[in-house]
Amino acid sequence: MAEAVEAPGETALLIIDMINALDFEDAAPMQEPAEAAGEAILTLRAAADAAGVPVIYVNDNGGEWHSERSRLVEKVTDSDAPGRELTRRLAPRRDDYFIIKPQFSGFYSTNLPVLLPKLGVSRLILTGVAADICVLFTAADAHMRTYKLWVPEDAVASSDPLRTKWALEIMRNSMEANIAPTTECSLADWIAGAE
Repeated sequence: MAEAVEAPGETALLIIDMINALDFEDAAPMQEPAEAAGEAILTLRAAADAAGVPVIYVNDNGGEWHSERSRLVEKVTDSDAPGRELTRRLAPRRDDYFIIKPQFSGFYSTNLPVLLPKLGVSRLILTGVAADICVLFTAADAHMRTYKLWVPEDAVASSDPLRTKWALEIMRNSMEANIAPTTECSLADWIAGAE
């Protein structure tokens, strides 16, 4: 794992549950939106790399209670699961942080609440799946901890576009999240907003 350093703009990019086989019930309608979100996430990840913003994967354990990062990635990429190619493209790199979560929120029973202060983070960019479950629960826990949130609407997905829209509206209206897509707000804009 990378050594903790102060985050530019007090910002971290969270990639939620994108290491994902997409082989669960109701996953088929999520595949295309997840792949589209993956493109926006890759663009954000490249911008984060260029700016020195930490990239933190927060991923469900997939029922693998003895697992760790490489095993979770290999389990998907070595299979013929629908999410194999997306997982391969979005796989974490050596210096990315990787947190395994047991439930919906990235904050629940994980070391995320310890890591973020170590990195000097007070602003989060939340991306990933599912917008109406894990992203929403992570956003709620982040909001309760007074993190400023950007949840780019083009970098999240769920099985139903109406539920994605509903979740984004909750995050905007109840959690004061910026939901502008990456085409309207860049990482540089978000960092500049911290100054």
